[in-house]
Amino acid sequence: MSNGPKIAFAGGGTGGHIYPGLAVAAKLKEKGCGIFWIGSNKELDRRIVEGADIRFFGIPSGKLRRYFSLQNFIDIFRIIAGFFAARQILKKEKPFLLFSKGGFVSVPPVIAAFSLNIPVFTHESDFSPGLATKINSFFSKKILVSYGETVSKFKPRMGKKIAITGNPVRQIFRSADAEVGRRFLGIEKQPILLVLGGSQGAKEINNIVTDNLDTLTRFYMVVHQTGAMDAEKTPPGSLRYKPFQYIGEEMPHILAAATLVLSRSGAGTVWECATVGKPMLLVPLRGSGTRGDQVENALFFERAGAAIVQTDAKSITQTIVSLAEDESKLRTMSVSAMKIGAIDGSEEIARLIANFRSN
Repeated sequence: MSNGPKIAFAGGGTGGHIYPGLAVAAKLKEKGCGIFWIGSNKELDRRIVEGADIRFFGIPSGKLRRYFSLQNFIDIFRIIAGFFAARQILKKEKPFLLFSKGGFVSVPPVIAAFSLNIPVFTHESDFSPGLATKINSFFSKKILVSYGETVSKFKPRMGKKIAITGNPVRQIFRSADAEVGRRFLGIEKQPILLVLGGSQGAKEINNIVTDNLDTLTRFYMVVHQTGAMDAEKTPPGSLRYKPFQYIGEEMPHILAAATLVLSRSGAGTVWECATVGKPMLLVPLRGSGTRGDQVENALFFERAGAAIVQTDAKSITQTIVSLAEDESKLRTMSVSAMKIGAIDGSEEIARLIANFRSN
């Protein structure tokens, strides 16, 4: 355990709220800081965090919903319980600062830290702030955002607290080796279409791939992360098609080997792709079940020239095929992606935290 200054991390509920935080934690560990994490009681949160050799404390958590639901009334009590549990942890551990990576589980620890006069830094990965970040911002000394345009999404009086940092990405993506990825897949020089729907998979994307597999495999080696839910419906693997329920530690190297990525547009995924300079064909999660954050993320990368955004299955297939025959377009998209991915958000956030302590 480090004898340096102690920092609490808060966040979870999905890997998208944990992995960027781990990237920041790794940088702070290099600076001699001691790290512990307050997250949800979900086993996934604990497994990911403890897998990075960080102490983990689980607390009760309730989801913050923008719509009416009877579950909101039940979750109020979970949120209150989470506040008192987090407060007890913070009183015992006495960190000099709490860094929130977002998600509904981060709100009770942020308010608990504020009640104990522990400074809070909160980071938003998406193009527009989610409800948790909006709440956390009122209790934070610093609001860190990934995109310059996100500043306008906050009230003007918040401006002095906001810093643009980019999105933190784990260091392994900056040193990813395409040859390691190809060896793992058993692929030599064939172009690779990497299909990602998030850790849970995406039925819409999975259907596009399976319905058009004969066409896609004529042009690419298709590497498909299906998610567990659709695993039974996935066609068997072949010389040109390699399905996986989930890709773990090998993901950075497989991503480095990819020619084109077909994906949802969660903040973590698009920034990881940009870090390794990958052209993206994005199919954002959209509709009544989402606040539209993936659409905004996708359109930002499209405006930057790093991605193409489409939602029609026929057009998506046609675009994948046309890009296979347009190396110039793929190179241009790759360069645009690299310009965004060159911003090392984890280093910038760690620097701001270290400077805050020294002041």
